[in-house]
Amino acid sequence: MSLLLPVTAPVATTALVLAQQPGNGDNGGQGEDFGKSSPLGFLILLLFLIAVALLVRSMTKHLKRVPASFDPEEKAESADAPEPEEKATKTADEPVKQPQQSESS
Repeated sequence: MSLLLPVTAPVATTALVLAQQPGNGDNGGQGEDFGKSSPLGFLILLLFLIAVALLVRSMTKHLKRVPASFDPEEKAESADAPEPEEKATKTADEPVKQPQQSESS
């Protein structure tokens, strides 16, 4: 025990010095009104709570519109088989663009 006593004394002294309140009347910002809120603070808090409630309401509306799965449906693709043919006919009706040749070549 005699070996621990010299080591713990500086630690205990440092803890006591740091735990003391300043004696110059500053009290570290903890005056008599410390911890009390004003009516303006309460109003701001209520406005934030209303804003959060409206945001949650909006988010739930948007989430209801999201599909359950984003995987492509194979049944819908097989039912829409004319789509590739329509694309082929559209490209066949359009004139084919020739690459322009420069005069220097």
